Amino acid sequence: MKNLMEDIKKREFKNAYLLYGEETYLKRQYKKKLQEAILGNEDTMNLNIYVGKGIDITVVMDQADTLPFFADHRLILIEDSKFFKSANEELVRYLKRIPKETIFLFVEDEVDKRNKLYKTIKSIGRVTEFARQDEKTLIKWILSILKKEEKKITQQTMEMFLEKTGNDMENIAAELEKLICYTMGREVITQEDVAEITAGRTVNKIFEMIRAIAEKRQKEAFDFYYDLLALKEPPMRILFLISRQFHLLMQVKELYHQGYDQRQIAEQIGLQSFIVKNYIRQASLFSKNELEQAVKDCVETEEAVKTGKMQDILSVELLIVKYSQKKAFD
Repeated sequence: MKNLMEDIKKREFKNAYLLYGEETYLKRQYKKKLQEAILGNEDTMNLNIYVGKGIDITVVMDQADTLPFFADHRLILIEDSKFFKSANEELVRYLKRIPKETIFLFVEDEVDKRNKLYKTIKSIGRVTEFARQDEKTLIKWILSILKKEEKKITQQTMEMFLEKTGNDMENIAAELEKLICYTMGREVITQEDVAEITAGRTVNKIFEMIRAIAEKRQKEAFDFYYDLLALKEPPMRILFLISRQFHLLMQVKELYHQGYDQRQIAEQIGLQSFIVKNYIRQASLFSKNELEQAVKDCVETEEAVKTGKMQDILSVELLIVKYSQKKAFD
């Protein structure tokens, strides 16, 4: 990312760029920065955009061979092409003889690093991965935005905010904008503000539902489940998230038992460290055997639904009943 910023700052460009990864917000921001740096804000005559599968490489190459109109560069923007997961010998050969005035900008979610096109761009251009940002980076970014808006927030409130938004920067930006507007005229953002404004995500409701199950609060567990159904969440997606949650708790419990601390566990399983603190607490409410059995039950339940042996809504209800009973394993 640093090298990419240097290119933008110095206006010294490679002939090919690849921006990829699951952090959509950063990809979009850097795509915009590159486009503006290469062409300016208003030049659309020298910009050619191709999106999705089925892009005709011949058409792209013909356009790339066209000299820019009263400008230094022509920009070929290709998004979500899946070119980096299949063979593209023709495009690989073309990029090795690309006109010096033409710049290719590829924006993708996933790539295969063994792919020839990937290796070619890495050798002649610039490849930048935009992965999910860590907790420290996200907090620093959020604080910079709040500082510009003359807002203050405590560490505890910040953690609550991130628990609700997750680590997707696009979602964080949207929720932060709502929070700033909601607290207009006030300097300090409170936990009450966060609770009022930030939309509780499905995964948060799943977490709360599992906690209710672990603490044998069966009615509350069902309340969370029916809330999710009311939000049009498919029962099979809810089952998948429950299974994922139990699997994470099993990992956390095992790592904690092996002597890993909160930070080390976070690094191992890819969660924010302050969230791991809650997972450790929740995992302690289950035995290792209970978690292993819960994961197994989720797999068997999914199979039963897929083979028509059980109805989807009922299947999740039975899981909730089993694990929220006070003497489920007696």
